[in-house]
Amino acid sequence: MSQELTQSENKKNNSGALLLGTGLAVASMILVPALAVRLGLGASVTGALRIALMKASSRVACGSTSNS
Repeated sequence: MSQELTQSENKKNNSGALLLGTGLAVASMILVPALAVRLGLGASVTGALRIALMKASSRVACGSTSNS
């Protein structure tokens, strides 16, 4: 019984991280380029923002907290 409860809590934590990671990925693929065009940002700035958000998305989804 205790093991099932632990697994259930683990799944809840994973689904929250997955949802956050998906949100960051969508933001980097859709929202950042749209805002960059609207604000007149250059391609290099847009690319850097997308890379940063995709890295954050990967860290959140994998559960990593390191900076490397």
